[in-house]
Amino acid sequence: MAHPTQLGFQDAASPVMEELLHFHDHALMIVFLISTFVLYIIIAMVSTKLTNKYILDSQEIEIIWTVLPAVILILIALPSLRILYLMDEINDPHLTIKAMGHQWYWTYEYTDYEDLEFDSYMIPTQDLSPGQFRLLETDHRMVIPMDAPIRVLVSAEDVLHSWAIPALGVKTDAVPGRLNQTAFIASRPGVYYGQCSEICGANHSFMPIVIEAVPLKDFENWSSLMLEDA
Repeated sequence: MAHPTQLGFQDAASPVMEELLHFHDHALMIVFLISTFVLYIIIAMVSTKLTNKYILDSQEIEIIWTVLPAVILILIALPSLRILYLMDEINDPHLTIKAMGHQWYWTYEYTDYEDLEFDSYMIPTQDLSPGQFRLLETDHRMVIPMDAPIRVLVSAEDVLHSWAIPALGVKTDAVPGRLNQTAFIASRPGVYYGQCSEICGANHSFMPIVIEAVPLKDFENWSSLMLEDA
């Protein structure tokens, strides 16, 4: 969960998000080194009165400043492509959930069950219980088992939405008439918050996403209770 004045990412709660954080730190270090080197050259050129007549025409320097950026781009591109393929990999999901975006709430359908489907609305500020987060809590959470591959099919019924959970490294567009899919594994139990990340209308800021990852036994008890109430 993000907190006020936080500058970095939320703590990773899935293997893919851990990889994304490592790649972010890797790329940021490269950018920092380049920026420092360029700043040093600018300061040196402005402050020194020394000149070198041979530097105006140097084949060696031209080779270096052509090859070095190419090497740096490869060092950034290869880890990036690896993570892109990891994010697209969906192997034998244990549970499939269909998330439908509406103006302005989400509908979740557990496709492995017959009648397990519910709407998830934001809880108004005046109805919040002590300790609940304003604009982030919902009346029905999407409950999943931890340490299990979860596939989420994302679509919309009216306009563009985007289903995003930062702590899990998930962000998938919900497009009317199109079925997108994503997958994740919640590596520890907890409650993870997200919001619609597409400007979808007047109440765009009021359709949060709440995922509750629980042990498998608790998930089975929850699904049994939901099916009894249906």
